[in-house]
Amino acid sequence: MTTDQMAADAAEGAPLSDMQARKKVIREQAHAARNALPNKDELSQGICEKFVALPEYAAAKTVMYYVDVRSEVRTRHYLATALTHGKRIVVPYCVDGELELFLLEDMNELAIGMYKILEPRTELRDVPAKKIQPNELDLIMVPGVAFDRRGARTGHGFGYYDKLLEHSRMDCPLVALAFECQMFPEIPTMPHDIFMDKIITEAAVYERQIPGRRGE
Repeated sequence: MTTDQMAADAAEGAPLSDMQARKKVIREQAHAARNALPNKDELSQGICEKFVALPEYAAAKTVMYYVDVRSEVRTRHYLATALTHGKRIVVPYCVDGELELFLLEDMNELAIGMYKILEPRTELRDVPAKKIQPNELDLIMVPGVAFDRRGARTGHGFGYYDKLLEHSRMDCPLVALAFECQMFPEIPTMPHDIFMDKIITEAAVYERQIPGRRGE
């Protein structure tokens, strides 16, 4: 069963499996802790600075930044700085349940869209030079709701990033940004789940603790 199917079953009132129920509790706890966290702007700035200090960032030519929503680690304030780094900066946006990738060259190319999400202007999305494929990415910044020190991640349960990461290159590092309050002792995982290579919080940089990217 896919992540989308699991979410759909839950939405239709189907009984939650034990794993789904555990993830639901973890998501609720993480959201509550993140929402209550003070100084998110200051903490986010420090986390973004750790991200760009990584050797993986120095080596990358094409880097995907997520654009924060709600109480995620805030990246939108750092994007203008990222555009000065001499790299191709890419941002995702959602179309019909799939993430598309956009080459960002100027902050004016972004606008507030549905649900108050900052995203590429609609009139620019079909410009061929602006379209990026997942296999072009050299480094991916990943959001999430909760993580553990092994590198396990859970999102909102809709599978948007799962699909994107499935199509990324195996040599493309996956680096998640999170607040320390989003770290849990263990995130329940399935064999197909993809683990992060690194997770950056205001307190530490956690490195993946399993041999491969999957929890097999």
